[in-house]
Amino acid sequence: MPHANARLTFHGRCLLVRRVVLDGRPVAHVAKELGVSRQCAHRWVNRYRAEGWSGLQDRSSSPHRRPTRTPAAVERRVLKARRTLRRGPDALADHTGVPARTVSRILQRHRMPPLAACDPLTGQVIRATRASGRRYEHTRPGDMIHVDVKKLGKIPAGGGHRAHGRGGP
Repeated sequence: MPHANARLTFHGRCLLVRRVVLDGRPVAHVAKELGVSRQCAHRWVNRYRAEGWSGLQDRSSSPHRRPTRTPAAVERRVLKARRTLRRGPDALADHTGVPARTVSRILQRHRMPPLAACDPLTGQVIRATRASGRRYEHTRPGDMIHVDVKKLGKIPAGGGHRAHGRGGP
């Protein structure tokens, strides 16, 4: 999914391709009209020529393969050590020979709860998470307004000089 301020959304890419391929206009002129570089315009036109209209769809930016990901056997060894030893990433790193940061990522990936949330004897989760189902999210900025009601000055009830003038009560 493109970011909110992307120059070319799917509709913009289709417009670019129509103007260049179907109307036969120069790529540089169309790129200037749409506010993108010639290289970007050529990239979308070439992708259209190679893959058709489906090539203009948004794609995931995640890599197709992860050659440096920790092997599954090592992950199982770390998870087993966590269940049996009930220790943190540093102790598990010493025990398994896997770097502590890698141990942390493995535990996060497999959604292992932090030790502070677990019973030290059984390893069962005993504390609730801080995440809440109730969130104060609004559709537009400014929907929820915070009003500070601290009384910092000696303003009389009913308002001060701005409401009643300098010589008021």
